[in-house]
Amino acid sequence: MSAVSGAAAGAPVSKPPVAPADGGQRGTGRDGRKARARPLRWLPLAPATVLLLLFLAGPIGYCVWIAFTNTQLTGSSTSDFVGLDNFRRAFADDNFRNAVWLTLVFTFVSSIVGQNTIGLALAGLMRAASRPVRTVTGAVVIAAWVLPEIVAAFLLYAFFRREGTLNAILDWLHLPSQNWLFTLPILAVSFANVWRGTAFSMLIYSAALSEIPKEITEAAEVDGANGVRRLWFITLPMIRRSIGTNLMLNTLSTLSVFGLIWAMTRGGPGNRSQTLPVFMYDQAFLKSLIGYGTAVALLLLLVGALFSIVYVRLLKVEV
Repeated sequence: MSAVSGAAAGAPVSKPPVAPADGGQRGTGRDGRKARARPLRWLPLAPATVLLLLFLAGPIGYCVWIAFTNTQLTGSSTSDFVGLDNFRRAFADDNFRNAVWLTLVFTFVSSIVGQNTIGLALAGLMRAASRPVRTVTGAVVIAAWVLPEIVAAFLLYAFFRREGTLNAILDWLHLPSQNWLFTLPILAVSFANVWRGTAFSMLIYSAALSEIPKEITEAAEVDGANGVRRLWFITLPMIRRSIGTNLMLNTLSTLSVFGLIWAMTRGGPGNRSQTLPVFMYDQAFLKSLIGYGTAVALLLLLVGALFSIVYVRLLKVEV
């Protein structure tokens, strides 16, 4: 009796543990519900995934297969697997090596140097110009960009041809004129691509320059830094990521330019403006060598991938 009263007076009485209502499966049930709901999260993406597999991955896979065959548009109705023969043929073909060289020249002149440099210069000048000047300049530059490629090509063809606008201006200035599409075809199509694509770079750099705080530029001005020093030590480092992104996008789009060159020169005269897209079209559709032309297309894809890897690595470098 005294033991019972002592326990009631002072010592705490332990109660037996109460089992949860779900039989100890509360955590497991929550995890199970999460596991069941996880596949449902991907359900809205299923249509887009199917479309990508059907219209992107499927054709790419088929093209990869065709590149290893001797498929032709005319002649033999059968196609045989030939392994790496198309790629060996490409690297042994002088016309292919010429197309690779001209593609690099075209890309370097019109994209890396032309569009990138002129776009940055226009963005800087427009930032310092008055509002009417910015409006007129932006409208003129963007008008060339929004034109269809084939329309821009015929406009530039009329500008560079023997009886075109450029020679008319040179004759009026009493300077020697020439048939630019015959003497310097790769430079003519490069300048045409610069004229058409500079607006994109200008818009990218205009947005990037607007993000630079004015206090930094003003402080550098007070410290005595001239325009060149401010550009090199302040502006370019602060828009470094925009430069890398613009270079990557411009390079990839320039590597695939076909309509502009085809309408202006058709890759000629001879093969002096025949870049890889034009060479691929000539082999696949004019000479009916679909297998060989597709192999060239895969090599062009590889060139674009190499440029992308370089630019992505540059973008990862911290400023």
